[in-house]
Amino acid sequence: MAYAGAVPVEAAALIAVALTVVGVCGIVVPVWPGTITVLAGLLVWACFSPAPWGWIVFGVGAVLLAAGASAQYLITGRRLRERQIPNRSVLVGLACGVIGLFVIPFVGLPIGFVVGLLGMEWLRVRRWREAVSTSWAALKSVGLGMLVELGCALSAAVVLLIGILVHFFA
Repeated sequence: MAYAGAVPVEAAALIAVALTVVGVCGIVVPVWPGTITVLAGLLVWACFSPAPWGWIVFGVGAVLLAAGASAQYLITGRRLRERQIPNRSVLVGLACGVIGLFVIPFVGLPIGFVVGLLGMEWLRVRRWREAVSTSWAALKSVGLGMLVELGCALSAAVVLLIGILVHFFA
């Protein structure tokens, strides 16, 4: 068994993979910070991998995660500004989603987000069709941003997996 410090490399690999899987799930179901959790998994592998490849994996993965996180905010923000949807509508939707998560376990987050967003947009524009239209545009932009962030996090996970496989089978 190979050791890097006091932690076996196999244990570090398992912890890194577990953190990465939990982080990717956190991007899909935004209850905990998914990108940061994936980054923590990459950091665990970098710290306890005896080869310098661990830090290369960390660097490439961190760049991918930074690109995904920034693209998510840029895409969502730009699309919301194009439709003149204020940030407070999305923030109220997020708050209602968190409340919904506790009221209806597992499915309360998306239901609460949609209800909160639609309610704020209806209060803002006072026309049902326009509120539905702007809420749908906001949902699509948030979803597209999450999809980009998820793609980058999955790419970072693949980089981690390649790094682990290279370590154990090279």
